[in-house]
Amino acid sequence: MTQPYIVGVGAANLDLSGASIAPIRLRDSNPGHIRLSAGGVTRNVLDNLSRLGADVKLLSAIGCDAFGEQILRESRAAGIDVDAVWRTDQAVSSMYLSILDSAGDMLVAMSDMTIIQSSLPGGYLTQHRALIRGARIVTCDPCIRERALEELLDLCGPEQTVCVDPVSTAYARIVAPYIGRFHTAKPNRMELEILAGLPVETDLDLARAGERLLQQGLHRLFVSLGSEGCFYMDDCGRILRKKLRPAAQMVNASGAGDAFTAAMLYATLKELPPERTLDLALAAGLAALSYPGTINPSMSLPLLDRILKENSI
Repeated sequence: MTQPYIVGVGAANLDLSGASIAPIRLRDSNPGHIRLSAGGVTRNVLDNLSRLGADVKLLSAIGCDAFGEQILRESRAAGIDVDAVWRTDQAVSSMYLSILDSAGDMLVAMSDMTIIQSSLPGGYLTQHRALIRGARIVTCDPCIRERALEELLDLCGPEQTVCVDPVSTAYARIVAPYIGRFHTAKPNRMELEILAGLPVETDLDLARAGERLLQQGLHRLFVSLGSEGCFYMDDCGRILRKKLRPAAQMVNASGAGDAFTAAMLYATLKELPPERTLDLALAAGLAALSYPGTINPSMSLPLLDRILKENSI
């Protein structure tokens, strides 16, 4: 029997991150550690999913440059099927630049997604219709822009779990008109405000905004609340709020959201209940926070269960 697989449609970047070893002085040179690695929201989600044991396939765009070669090399090494990734010599591969403060939290970041926004040919996703329609789960980010996002939604069937991470408030505005066509969304509080068109300041606001999205057709909502955990709501009437004990030391915050999404989708693939799904997702976020790079190479179910045992409240 063929193993069910997950298709990811979205960003595949080269990440350049600098972590300061002392409080940052703006407009000055700061000593720190600099890393270069494959990244991108959707690629990172698939990377974590593969380490958890899922069969994953990437649809994205890269350039015929050294950065593109590194993205492909690291993705293959992680177990991601990259055979359908579009390659072009008309643009450089996507890049993401981030600066972390001495506490491991992001101070500022900048992304150049020109290749996937401008060089992805029309009909690319339709060309891979069979691959997309054969997936049990499809996950995406709106870096592919509105035209491709709409094309993807048209290709997916009602029996598939289609998940979106809005990524930022700017991209959430692209997602908002289509939110009812997704099965699952994972915004943070600010992105939820954009998606729902409502202020989200209190727990009551969370529920009110979530209800608006469910009324539009969304089936599940996971709202990332940082150190306060996650708010969950679904169209079966379940509402959950869970958090774990914060990490003793945050090393790098940049990959926590992608790890959360990966574990959530893995639990979805395995048809685990919402409580277990939230536990695994929160544990995966902590696993990412504790590692200097964006991807924790030790990501696994035993690691997540150990984190849950040590950090459950």
